[in-house]
Amino acid sequence: MDQFGAAFAERNGLHATDLRALIVLLDADRAAIAATPGWLGAQLGLGSAATTALIDRLERAGHLIRAADSADRRRVLLRVQEQARYLGWSYFGPLVGRLVTPIRGFDADELETVERFLSAMTEAVRDGDAARDKLVR
Repeated sequence: MDQFGAAFAERNGLHATDLRALIVLLDADRAAIAATPGWLGAQLGLGSAATTALIDRLERAGHLIRAADSADRRRVLLRVQEQARYLGWSYFGPLVGRLVTPIRGFDADELETVERFLSAMTEAVRDGDAARDKLVR
């Protein structure tokens, strides 16, 4: 998946972090999460200057816009543009389609086992990151 994403990013003049940001923002949109620059930076592990540069690149490319929050005009929300959705779906959509078919071949118990395994591996990586961060400080 990393190689597939890297090829997509390269073909579309994006940095790897730009692609990660778009995925995070699309996921936030689907989950009705209000994505702010600070929130995006936290999701990607970026400081404010790097986050601003990232948002500037994506905005210049027409992939997102900054919009004032109607509930709090002091807050800026990040909104993914339709062209970014189309671009992503045109590239990743066929892959998603190919992935759905084999997934349907697993029963609920098998999928639960896979989910437990992936969750355990994710937690192990997070624990390792936390331990490494303590050593670095």
